[in-house]
Amino acid sequence: MTADRSLRLTRGATVWLTGLSGAGKSTVANAVATVVAGDSEDVEVEVLDGDEVRRTISSDLGFSREDRDKQGRRVGFIAELLSRHRVLTLVPVIAPYAETRQAVREHHAERDSAFFEVHVATPLEECARRDPKGLYARAAAGEIKGMTGVDDVYEVPETPELRVDTSAGSPEAAADRILAMLHEHKVLEYTTRTGSENDAENPVSF
Repeated sequence: MTADRSLRLTRGATVWLTGLSGAGKSTVANAVATVVAGDSEDVEVEVLDGDEVRRTISSDLGFSREDRDKQGRRVGFIAELLSRHRVLTLVPVIAPYAETRQAVREHHAERDSAFFEVHVATPLEECARRDPKGLYARAAAGEIKGMTGVDDVYEVPETPELRVDTSAGSPEAAADRILAMLHEHKVLEYTTRTGSENDAENPVSF
């Protein structure tokens, strides 16, 4: 955080980053969290990673369509709860089905919680080239079935609040676009002090 500028959260919000495995969702979410943590003293920010949730509270679920839907709704429930308590919640999760994502959006709307869907639209070919978890290679070898984007559907969001592509720019650039979106919607605000400590804080843009 710079001495003359700090970041203020006007309300809690959920940023739901959806996309294929290897798209860069977690990397972008962590880049946003790093900026927020570095530019504020009291903004609560959490990265609610879908993989971590699956390993813990969703360890009972498999990878059927029904279980993937349940997983998405569980993550959405936790995200909204955090958001309601003035936490900026970043959710990198595949969430392949439009119905699940819509249910999470509606859950937030019913509770007047801010929700922003970000489609991390990195192409399948690039995701498979990166293959950070080795899943695409295993799918190609026939070792796993139901791989999203390979032999199971990923329903591309039609009207997300934002679409980014980490094959066309850095994760930091994608994070900057998310921060700008949150500023535009008055969820985040930078303030700057001029003169003495008694001077009023004035908002400045990203």
